[in-house]
Amino acid sequence: MTRAVAMRYAAPMVPRSAFANLHVGARRLAAFFLAASLLAACFVAPSPACAQATKAAAAAGEPCAPRDAIVAKVAAVIDGRTFTLADGRAVRLAAIEAPDARAQAALAELVIGRELALSPLKPARDRYGRLMMRAFAAEEATSRSIEAEIVARGLAFVSPRGGDSVCRAMLSAAERAARAAKIGLWADPSYDIKSAQNFNEVLAARGRFAIVEGKVLSVREQGGTVYVNFGRRWSEDFTVTILKRNERKFTAAGVKPKKLEGRTVRVRGWIEERGGPWIEATIPEQIEFADGR
Repeated sequence: MTRAVAMRYAAPMVPRSAFANLHVGARRLAAFFLAASLLAACFVAPSPACAQATKAAAAAGEPCAPRDAIVAKVAAVIDGRTFTLADGRAVRLAAIEAPDARAQAALAELVIGRELALSPLKPARDRYGRLMMRAFAAEEATSRSIEAEIVARGLAFVSPRGGDSVCRAMLSAAERAARAAKIGLWADPSYDIKSAQNFNEVLAARGRFAIVEGKVLSVREQGGTVYVNFGRRWSEDFTVTILKRNERKFTAAGVKPKKLEGRTVRVRGWIEERGGPWIEATIPEQIEFADGR
């Protein structure tokens, strides 16, 4: 019996340790499938950036692949990043943020009635008890990332909670390609990257996930909070806050809060309003350097 046939008859939620150690040929094939996903998005509106992302994905020696995976069949899709398994458990794709119904339709097309290899993230569950997973459509020798396909179609943002750096880099390449091609969400200016210096533009995204980019004007500490300021009017301009108790993990990741002054950064998170627009950064992956330094 071939592996593909054996998987069809596998009991739900059976560990698939074979996914954890893909051999070199399989890793190359996995990179090929990622490149194919990006190419599908690039075909709609080709661009040099899109082609570069596709080429980089195909050349990757260590693609994002299932780790400690379990195999289970999908029964229904709830929203653009949540679905239920045949045994009733809910799975959340924590590596992406899907703001509208187009992602839900794409996810349904990709997963309903199919068996997926699911890799756990940390924490294993969210506060609602949903399993926090990455999802892969199982193939004969490798697997394709469900999240990468949705991001490559321009239907989701990359979440800072995307698991290991290899998978996060893969999703980021897909996002860059989709944005360069202006497909899906990226065809709508209201979803594009916001300028931190335009507080009205940022404030218009209040209550939803957004990406904000700008130069840090100053960094101040007060009480148990570090304030990363992007304007002189602290009560009106865009601000990022980091709790002092989290400062050590930011520093360990190479994002030293007190060294951000003068740097151009890109911040991902939910826009809130406290006088001006504001994002609370709880993990270092929310802040990316955008000035090439």
